[in-house]
Amino acid sequence: MSRKYFFFDIDGTLTNLETRQLIPSALKTIECLQKAGHFVAIASGRAYYKTKDVARQAHIHNVVCNGGAGIVLDDKMVKNEPLDKEKALALLNEANQLDLGTLVAFDDSIDVFMNDERFIKQVGLRQEPTRYYFDPNKSYAEVKDIYKIYLAINQEDEDKLTLKDSLGHVRFGDGYLTYQHDKKDQGIKNMLKIVGGKDEDVFVFGDAENDMVMFRDEWYKVALKSHATGNELLRSKADYVSDYAENDGIYKACKKLGFID
Repeated sequence: MSRKYFFFDIDGTLTNLETRQLIPSALKTIECLQKAGHFVAIASGRAYYKTKDVARQAHIHNVVCNGGAGIVLDDKMVKNEPLDKEKALALLNEANQLDLGTLVAFDDSIDVFMNDERFIKQVGLRQEPTRYYFDPNKSYAEVKDIYKIYLAINQEDEDKLTLKDSLGHVRFGDGYLTYQHDKKDQGIKNMLKIVGGKDEDVFVFGDAENDMVMFRDEWYKVALKSHATGNELLRSKADYVSDYAENDGIYKACKKLGFID
């Protein structure tokens, strides 16, 4: 069999959506695919620092991360593109005019920078591990690169932001929007160029609306059943619909497709 290229989402695909634990049958499947000479990678919107532990536990050494802007090959970061600086600053300026608190991530780590305390006053501390850097005398324009923006705004007030859609964004919590890249498909394309893969040999696996971007016509698309937002729409675009992750969805799909004996 010719070499195939497998790209797996994390939450609800490689892992149980509720427990966040890796699915044992998925790990066995990954091992079988790699032994057969196939290329296996994670494709995630997460920053690499939030992805590499999962990759290590799954014995996967290639990662498309940071919403497609980051590429890791053989456990080494070879590319990580920040947000468009001009668009990021314009968004931050509008947020300031609307008296909305903001934080910026300036590298691939838990570090964020703020030049005032409005975000914490309006939202509180973030639920995930975060190290805050505060400097009231430093502007966002002085930050070399901006990888993510956390902008304090409730869902019902989003229309106040005229530049809301100028950058990719997602809402993980009630109190703020996270601005980050949303181009996992382009990240996969870029990785294929580096490793010499072809579109007709690509298989992508996902379970939720945020995986829609990598469900491209030229790739074979596997949707796992899930209660995640947008799962029905994702399934409608899939070439094959498998079981829930916790019900061995990845294993069953790869067996059905002839990759597992």
